[in-house]
Amino acid sequence: MSFKAIIIDRDADKKQSFTVGEMQESDLHEGDVTVAVEATTVNYKDGLALTGKAPVVRKFPLVPGIDLAGTVTASEHPDWKSGDKVVLNGWGVGETHHGAYAEVARLKGDWLVPLPQAFSSKQAMAIGTAGYTAMLCVLALEDFGLTPDQGPVVVTGAAGGVGSVAIALLAKLGWQVIASTGRAAEESYLRDLGASEIIHRDELSAPGKPLGKERWIAGVDAVGSHTLANVLASTRYGGAVAACGLAQGMDLPASVAPFILRGVALLGVDSVMAPKAKRLRAWERLAADLDIAKLDALTTTIGFEAIPQAAADIVDGKVRGRLVIQM
Repeated sequence: MSFKAIIIDRDADKKQSFTVGEMQESDLHEGDVTVAVEATTVNYKDGLALTGKAPVVRKFPLVPGIDLAGTVTASEHPDWKSGDKVVLNGWGVGETHHGAYAEVARLKGDWLVPLPQAFSSKQAMAIGTAGYTAMLCVLALEDFGLTPDQGPVVVTGAAGGVGSVAIALLAKLGWQVIASTGRAAEESYLRDLGASEIIHRDELSAPGKPLGKERWIAGVDAVGSHTLANVLASTRYGGAVAACGLAQGMDLPASVAPFILRGVALLGVDSVMAPKAKRLRAWERLAADLDIAKLDALTTTIGFEAIPQAAADIVDGKVRGRLVIQM
């Protein structure tokens, strides 16, 4: 049986391109669980993969897409049986293993987590890696010992996927949220999610001083580069920043001043290879702490054929919130 898929390949000159075509199950990579894909999404990393603007895809030809939710149709793994609802985030899927932009996926059972009963497949993909990463950032700040009564939290890239979900989560947990964005038109959107203050990203994106005025006790940063350096420089004594992205760049042009003069901590957050126990904890907390109405408000549903354009738009910073593809 054939099914539709997006396939990335490259030529002898290593020029990358993609086609929207069909595959057979025999074309899929090895795995012990087969899943009928019901929904997927477009993350920033997916945008980089499809546009070729970063070397995300490392095996060719490859089906991109790092997130999926669906139903198990066949399993040789002891944890899963036909009919189980599952979620997949990361693990190199869409990078070195055929991913979510196909109607069928064959995966390793150890990569999967159960779809929480609180969410449909579509809602799980409205969360996706972006929202799951946002939850990991919140957990990192909590595990460090930070609480809302200690001061505000700043969220950079606020109108993006990670930022949008982070704001909704933090606001529900009682935090005063300062949202940093370059899109002034999104102020009402960010306030509806729970942000109490909006600052323009220009305040953080240019080269800054080693130390700035103490403005927040915590931060969630998906931007990197000068933005992360400036967030650290303005973090209050004993605070911490959870870093999970590189939208501005991979560099960190900072000094040691915030660390040695204010005891600030930089908490690295990885979602791709996070162990299963951490994933389960994140999804349990998402089910408990994420307002479904706010999730729906930050979600736009698109068709399979719209994925390539959405990939270009997300890299160009034109996407607000989360995109869901219902297969």
